[in-house]
Amino acid sequence: MRIDIITPEIYERGGFPDEAFRRLRREAPVHWHEDPDEGSPGFWAVTKYDDVVHVSRHPELFSSYARTSMFEEFTDEDIALYRLMMLFMDPPQHTRQRSYVNKGFTPRMIKQLEEHIRDVSHQLIDDVVERGEACFVRDISAPFPLYVICELIGAPVEDRGRIFDWSNALIGFDDPDYATSAEHARDVSAQILAYAHDLAAYRREHPGDDIATKLLQPDADGRVLGADEFAMFILLLIMAGNETTRNGASGGMLAFFEHPDQWRRLRANRALLRTTADEIVRWVSPVNLFRRTAMSDTELRGQPIKAGDKVVVFYPSANRDEDVFADPYTFDIGRDPNPHIGFGGGGPHYCLGTHLARLELTVLFEVLLERMPDIGQAGEARRLRSNFINGIKELPVRFTPSGRRS
Repeated sequence: MRIDIITPEIYERGGFPDEAFRRLRREAPVHWHEDPDEGSPGFWAVTKYDDVVHVSRHPELFSSYARTSMFEEFTDEDIALYRLMMLFMDPPQHTRQRSYVNKGFTPRMIKQLEEHIRDVSHQLIDDVVERGEACFVRDISAPFPLYVICELIGAPVEDRGRIFDWSNALIGFDDPDYATSAEHARDVSAQILAYAHDLAAYRREHPGDDIATKLLQPDADGRVLGADEFAMFILLLIMAGNETTRNGASGGMLAFFEHPDQWRRLRANRALLRTTADEIVRWVSPVNLFRRTAMSDTELRGQPIKAGDKVVVFYPSANRDEDVFADPYTFDIGRDPNPHIGFGGGGPHYCLGTHLARLELTVLFEVLLERMPDIGQAGEARRLRSNFINGIKELPVRFTPSGRRS
């Protein structure tokens, strides 16, 4: 079967390769896919929901540590550095570090951020509401999670700009608009790590009511997060905590434009906000894929997989699996239950920021309903050229001008 679901330009032109995903789920759910880049290894493309969950929940068979979780092939030197990041660990190392950082991301801790998230939403809308037009990405969805992250880690407000630039460099190295490269992304990673070390030093001297301060304090057993562990966690937070919400918000807004009946439905019944965020995450699937490495000979859906093989799971395909979701190609903000895996397929790497992302999306769309009820698309949406992040770079919008909050 000749099929391509990995070339970044495919995602830039039209979002997911839905027809290819549908064919793979039907004909070859565990499919050997050649890499279009010469010299790079091929991989097993896993596209069915149950198989993505199986891979996610068996790290002893499918490792994040061996060659990282990223699709790209890194040098051994880069891999050694990235292994300090929780995303690229396997149990029991991952279990120990995750249990340590969990204390900053409990539902109770996240709930305390709700009013700050609401204030950030109003602040961003205040900046554009009198104009009657904006770029939803540049003006609202991109800065929105950055403002929250700065609050979360106790970073100064004036650092938002460079954190935004760092994030673009890390996820946009396949996109010419960001004029970056894999080498530049490595340089940016080093800048973030240096920044995190400075932040840690400052928070040790000046503790605050933020997650960074909590993570730097000893746990119940007296264990302290190491300097490099803390720095790598901040790097992960800037990448994952920013991009998921940014692209969930942008993709969710575009989904409402493409399905205006759902916007009218939400305007008429705000109780649907309870289920809207999860349907946005299912529909958008902000992260397209993660990679694992087979640790021993095994099989998946009867397909033999050899030790050392590259195995790649595709979340948007799993989130449209006809065997799991009724009418999977319908954007339904009232979908309940909604067992999507937009936050990961379970197992040790289930998204640490799930509660935060749900809260951010719920509050943002609640405020948009209040302040910009007639928001509409004013131009073409431009997508990110990336096979990793399902991102939107530009989304022009218009709305009836109104006044700032008093």
